[in-house]
Amino acid sequence: MKSLLNYIDGQFVTGKREFADVNPADGSVIAQVAEADQGLVDDAVRAARKALGREWGGWTIPQRAARLRQVADGIEARFDRFVAAEVADTGKPAAVASRLDVPRAAANFRVFADMITTAGLESFQTESPNGKNALNYAVRKPLGVVGIITPWNLPLLLLTWKVAPALACGNTVVVKPSEETPATATLLAEVMKESGIPNGVYNLVHGFGANSAGEFLTQHADVNAVTFTGESETGTSIMKTVAASVKQVSFELGGKNAAIVFADCDFEETVSGVSEAVFFNSGQVCLCAERVYVERAIFDRFVDALKRKAEGLRAGSPWEEATDLGPLISSQHREKVLSYYRWAREEGATVITGGGVPEFGDELDRGFYVQPAIYTGLPESARCVKEEIFGPVCHVAPFDTEEEAVSMANDTRYGLAASIWTTNLKRGHRVAQQMKVGITWVNCWFLRDLRTPFGGVGLSGIGREGGLHSLNFYSELNNICIRL
Repeated sequence: MKSLLNYIDGQFVTGKREFADVNPADGSVIAQVAEADQGLVDDAVRAARKALGREWGGWTIPQRAARLRQVADGIEARFDRFVAAEVADTGKPAAVASRLDVPRAAANFRVFADMITTAGLESFQTESPNGKNALNYAVRKPLGVVGIITPWNLPLLLLTWKVAPALACGNTVVVKPSEETPATATLLAEVMKESGIPNGVYNLVHGFGANSAGEFLTQHADVNAVTFTGESETGTSIMKTVAASVKQVSFELGGKNAAIVFADCDFEETVSGVSEAVFFNSGQVCLCAERVYVERAIFDRFVDALKRKAEGLRAGSPWEEATDLGPLISSQHREKVLSYYRWAREEGATVITGGGVPEFGDELDRGFYVQPAIYTGLPESARCVKEEIFGPVCHVAPFDTEEEAVSMANDTRYGLAASIWTTNLKRGHRVAQQMKVGITWVNCWFLRDLRTPFGGVGLSGIGREGGLHSLNFYSELNNICIRL
């Protein structure tokens, strides 16, 4: 049985207890994971603190950037191993991990290596009435030790999205990946070591949240900032924990995202785009659309077309090229999604398609698959319309006016993403700017420029990451004023 260890101060370390890493495609145990106790978390934070004052703290920006590019090269050199680890942990189709997760991980290190070497800061020549003029300029300093807690849906992509800019700014990190998906964070530790990242700069602790590594990390007095992607409820708990020590936080949390489809849309392009927005990664992406609002003139036609798309998706082994849908991450999460399927029916929804569990007749029946589901007919107050489900499901509702569509889309405590589908460019701009979210797509979904701000409002998070927004979060900006 494979063992996944903690990585502290350049060494792989066992823990006092282990837990199972389960393949969600067939329910098999693929590794035993060493859980970090309070002592190991203390060791990791101590190592990270020490590394700040050793060679990493004295490296120039070009030196750090060059080493991050080596990390990107190391990921690409182990491309197949990263794909295999990601697929085994998440159950997502290998084609998706090969196209998205692993390439984006390497890109994250290259983008932020380039960005830190070219990022400018403010400077002002200040003229005062008494003639005592001054020069004000800012310098960028590392925050210190950053605690990074990442989710299970895009484990490698979202881990490197945080680690890369944190290291680029000169910080050291202690990473706690999801207990569901520990493998790629461990493999990244190997890459860090072989790429010459100094000991203590990247530390990894495995475990859970409460009374385990996650809680020990966020409570630690020597951690200067915490960045977290995951459930809104967990983000609330972390905020309460860090409040006493006033740590800086960046949260990217849940979403109940809307897609607005106007009658003048490019119909076939929109059906394909909305289908991807709803069902990609079995709906296990915080940016997925669980609420779809369609102009009444094309409502029936659109629902029928989306139904055909959903029923054409093939669930199966993540290693088969024909597979479109992998499993959900765990039996517990599958039960959660199925409970919402039941509530939808109890609340009076019309079942357009799906809502059950597929049967394969082989070992995949031990996996955690569900059928993609489409519902209509629920009131906007229904639980399945208001609460994040995080599965391959959407509710489709009609609207008559642009104002009505905007109102329904914004009627949520979340505010992560939205998509607008129309060939009227003026309408696209107008409606997009009214969305109370962090990112709005027009005639597309999941298209990202890593230089742009990313984050949410309301229950969807605090702060922005991406480009200079990431560099500024992971830095202390120090103004220096010199009288001329």
